[in-house]
Amino acid sequence: MQVQTIDTTCGRIACRQSKGSGPAIVILHGNSASSNAFAPQIESALGDKYRILVPDLPGHGGSDDATDPAGTYNLPGYAAVLHEVVARLDATDAVFVGWSLGGHIVLEAAPDLAKARGFAIVGTPPISFPPAMDQAFLPTPAMAYTFQPELNEEQARAYVAAAFRPGVTDLPAQMVTDVLRTDGRARGQLAASIRPGGFRDEVAVAADLKQPLAVLHGAEEQLVNGAYFDTLTMPTLWRGKVQVIDGAGHLPQWEQAELFNALLDQFVTDVAT
Repeated sequence: MQVQTIDTTCGRIACRQSKGSGPAIVILHGNSASSNAFAPQIESALGDKYRILVPDLPGHGGSDDATDPAGTYNLPGYAAVLHEVVARLDATDAVFVGWSLGGHIVLEAAPDLAKARGFAIVGTPPISFPPAMDQAFLPTPAMAYTFQPELNEEQARAYVAAAFRPGVTDLPAQMVTDVLRTDGRARGQLAASIRPGGFRDEVAVAADLKQPLAVLHGAEEQLVNGAYFDTLTMPTLWRGKVQVIDGAGHLPQWEQAELFNALLDQFVTDVAT
């Protein structure tokens, strides 16, 4: 695994890359997280097989805080950074995977990623405007921290705990550190961007996709309502159904890494043939 730095119009972006040289997989992490959330993919047989690229979003992980917070910390801003990064890394024909906020960014960017082989979203309910938050998400108290600029350590731990299946108390210290490191303006500006014209209609994007779309969902999610996906039209849905991963909450790539990696491996194989 190596980390490289990419200069973009919004600042320097840190990007982890696996050892593999196969087809590219670009993965975007979630709100107040970092590329660390995908260590079980980068540092695995999957990473040895594929060229996995996981950038830290602006204001997250090892990347710089955004030089223009209002213009960057929103879905179109993050999507613009994604386009810059994949162009620099010669990965415009990758399979694009987004987890949580990363999935919303992937849906925002998808119509302009004509060379993409396919898309996968993990713990990401596509939303329209106004977003049907009460239908797409579960009433979890920690959801309030998603848009709260300043978080203390107790709140950060509660936010991380909500991403795991119920009952998990042994939390990875790095995930808590990632929450505390995140530029608080990223959460605040994201909340401000949820307005008319602030993001693409993700429900329409999913309905209009030409490339395959994989949807992965933890069976013990505490944040996303799995039943919501049944209300959506997704004509290119991989295997014709949502892939539910048992024994996992909002972090299936961490909690059930082997199952997750096997699914992603099969999806990449399917879209490459």
